[in-house]
Amino acid sequence: MPFSATSHSSSAQAHLETRESAATVGQDLMLQSRETGEIVPQGTQPFTQDVDKKSQAKPFAHFVAGGIGGMTAATLTSPLDVLKTRLQSDFYQAQLKSLRAAHPLPPSNSLASLPRTAMIHFSETFQILRSIHVHEGWRALFKGLGPNLIGVVPARAINFYVYGNGKRILSDYFHYHDSKETPVGIHLTAAAVAGIATGTATNPIWLVKTRLQLDKSNAANGKGRQYKNSWDCIKQTVRHEGIRGLYKGLSASYLGVTESTLQWVMYEQMKMYLARREAAKRADPNHVYNIWDDVELWGGRICSAGMAKLIAAAATYPHEVVRTRLRQAPTVSVGDGKVQMKYTGLVQCFKTVWKEEGMLGLYGGLTPHLLRVVPSAAIMFGMYEVILRVFGTTS
Repeated sequence: MPFSATSHSSSAQAHLETRESAATVGQDLMLQSRETGEIVPQGTQPFTQDVDKKSQAKPFAHFVAGGIGGMTAATLTSPLDVLKTRLQSDFYQAQLKSLRAAHPLPPSNSLASLPRTAMIHFSETFQILRSIHVHEGWRALFKGLGPNLIGVVPARAINFYVYGNGKRILSDYFHYHDSKETPVGIHLTAAAVAGIATGTATNPIWLVKTRLQLDKSNAANGKGRQYKNSWDCIKQTVRHEGIRGLYKGLSASYLGVTESTLQWVMYEQMKMYLARREAAKRADPNHVYNIWDDVELWGGRICSAGMAKLIAAAATYPHEVVRTRLRQAPTVSVGDGKVQMKYTGLVQCFKTVWKEEGMLGLYGGLTPHLLRVVPSAAIMFGMYEVILRVFGTTS
């Protein structure tokens, strides 16, 4: 009897423990149900959940990474940005004409003349860069950097934020969970939306930066500059042109969405190729992964960013010239001390530049532009990817 009682007591205790365990499991199931909507025993999918949490994009990380990357790139490439803006404007066309009169360009129909033409173009670019340094000092090479940084940080932050999170949302919606297999349409849509949002939000800042860089007409006549600072430029623009004056060049900015979209799509395709190559290496049992593989991966990403920007910028460059011209301060006198904008619209600006300066006018400043934007893109995207890794997420 004592043995039986002990056995009964032990069985009751074991049964009670079993019920408590079942209740605990039931609670775990309910918690899991609230999180995912599925009743799955806890611990059955820890690896999948950890991977998802690790790879899940953090919205704020894209904002911070884009802003820091843009700020770093803009600071390092500021002199070439000043040069590019001046070469795009019609104020420096006289200086270019005098240089070309001294060194005539060879006939454009000769393929053999292309190397010499390119060398002359580079020579013109660096001669003007040197003249800025000699006549205005080294600080002139960083003129407009303040409003440029004020524009670059929010512009890049918004662009990377909208693109990174837009790509994630679209991928989740269409059930593309493998970043190595995301279709081009996802990248294309996210990049277009990001470009439109960025252009609309930051156009007034770029307009002020452009006008400050082109503020040379009064100084050339021995008078003071037209604008004292960024705030004075904003006040004069609103006074003479209204609030709409702050959005001059917005149509050309929207046209420029094609450049940023093309750049993002090409960069993503190149990065997907690098990711598939890395995955194949890691899956190869005979391959020993080492530091050189990391160098190859990150070097490939940086080169991909530069190459994507090179192709996109060269293919869509005329919109840059038109956007700069539309943002210029009034340059045509109509009498009684009044002036009006020489360029009044997107199509009118294209026609005027083509008529007065020809095809070369639409590519003015291309060399310093490419010299600036290619390394700038490499720096910016490299910083972006690094900072995302610091935040524990991926692009």
